[in-house]
Parts: sequence; C-alpha cells; structure tokens
Amino acid sequence: EMAFLFFEITKMNLVQGVGINDKIYPTNTDGKFTAEYQLWKGMLKRCYSISALAHRPNYIGCSVSDNFKSYSYFYEWCQTQVGFNNDGWCMDKDIITRGNKIYGENTCSFVPQEINTFFNTYGAVITDYPLGVHLVKGKVKGKYAANCRLNGKRKYLGSFDHPQEAYAVYKQFKEKLCKELAKKWYGQIDHRVYDAMMVWTV
Repeated sequence: EMAFLFFEITKMNLVQGVGINDKIYPTNTDGKFTAEYQLWKGMLKRCYSISALAHRPNYIGCSVSDNFKSYSYFYEWCQTQVGFNNDGWCMDKDIITRGNKIYGENTCSFVPQEINTFFNTYGAVITDYPLGVHLVKGKVKGKYAANCRLNGKRKYLGSFDHPQEAYAVYKQFKEKLCKELAKKWYGQIDHRVYDAMMVWTV
C-alpha cells in the first residue's frame, strides 16, 4: 500500500509527464516559485511540451538526463554551480559539449547573457550562402558581404567577389571574438566553458 501511495503522489507531481517534483514545495517564503524551480520547469517544457516544440523546433530531439528529471537533484546541483545566482546569467547545455542535446550535470553551465547571445543562433536566416554571408543587392550586385552579430547588432566586415572569401573573414572574426569573450570573463565563468571557448571554431 505504501508503494502504491508513493507512486500516486509522484504521479500527481509530474511536470511535463517526466519531471518528478520530489521537493514538493518549490516556492520561496513569499509564495513565488524559486529560481531553481523556474529553471527546471522551463527546461522540461522546452524538451517535452508539444506546443513549445512547435514554437521552437530547434529543441526537437533535446532531452533531460534521468538525474535532472528529479527536481531535488536539480535544485542541489544548482547550488554548486558557478554563476547560478548571478543576475542575468543563463543556463546553457551546448557550450561545454558542442552540439549536445541532453540537459545534464556534465553538460550544463551558467553563463552571462553576453556569452549566451554569442552562441544563440535561434531565428537565424537559412540561405544558400555560407554562415555570415549574404549577396549584396543594388549598385554592387554580385558582391558578397560578411557580417557578424556583435553586442546584439550586425557588424559589417566587408564585401568580396566570392562567398568563400566573405566566409573566411567572418570565420576569423567570429573565432577571435569568442576567445576575447572567454578572456573577458576568465575567472568568473566555469573553467569548462572557458576551455571550450578558447578552442571553439565556426
């Protein structure tokens, strides 16, 4: 009977059908959800909510590790992470392990918004040209321009006769910027994030 009761309690506290709210009371003394719970719930929603995946299909195929499906485990993990309590910092899953699609204790980290924005490609326009390159229209039609996002704005890097020339300039600029960002935040970000950024390539 006790086993059945535990199963029923756990079932009632499932989030997105997979997350187990085994901490039961995920709120602060003022009645608001804790930062840990909001992160946990948002993570599960991105991976398992049909409506969320329809809105952001780049999360299709993403999942949450068995440990992270437990709210109490995720809560305790957050307490040990560099940058968790820093204002404006975001939880990231694929800087330490590039291309990673699993939220877990060995792949996730907290990074400042500036770094998160650098790696965020959501909403990027897909074209027939290499990344960071587009065909210039107008008087100089036939030229290929290289551009890179910098502090939320597009930075013009020049126009070239061939798309691969433009891409080479974009690639060099982007990789240099990544290293500069890593050095700027050295000592404040997780050392795994720093190491990954120092060897990152386009």
